[in-house]
Amino acid sequence: MGRPRTPLIDRERIATAALELVDEKGEFTLVQVARRLGVQTASLYHHVDGRDGIVELLRERVCEAIDPGALGAPAWEDALAGWARSYRAAFAAHPRAIPLLMASPVRAPRVLEHYERAVRVLLDAGFAVDDVMKVIIALENLILGSALDMAAPEPMWVLPDESATPWLARALSGPAGPRANTAFELALTGCLSHFASLRVASPGGDA
Repeated sequence: MGRPRTPLIDRERIATAALELVDEKGEFTLVQVARRLGVQTASLYHHVDGRDGIVELLRERVCEAIDPGALGAPAWEDALAGWARSYRAAFAAHPRAIPLLMASPVRAPRVLEHYERAVRVLLDAGFAVDDVMKVIIALENLILGSALDMAAPEPMWVLPDESATPWLARALSGPAGPRANTAFELALTGCLSHFASLRVASPGGDA
């Protein structure tokens, strides 16, 4: 039999199958991906470089939801804030992918472009080159932690006996609301305020 005119699999289908597995189980294997696509495991190697290649496909797929224009805001604070909110939303849609992606170095070119733009925003804003990645990593820690928090149960604290933890009970007695969103915005505001203190020069280059 000749080859089918329409390929049974391609990189997009592989990414979709792997992400479905991660969303369901928090993990994937090449055998599971192949089975879901109805092909032999060996067929995957014609399209990806094994498991690491699929992980990078997953990273690209999740990051496709990050607004590419967020880092184009005129003010660096607005650029980082917009990027952070969009980044958080993209990963909150697939929280089980976060541990998997954090365990592997970033190699995907389309994802590296996001970092390139973020670095340029900070350098143009007057941040020292030695501080740039510290700022980005700190922001990512906030983003990814909050994305996981969005998947946490509500309420997160259950008090069988409020008399044993009265101060905690009092703190939790306030009006209910979007806990993760409120905490994220508070932390983001604090981060941006501290980041501003790290700037060594104005955008025009004056110290």
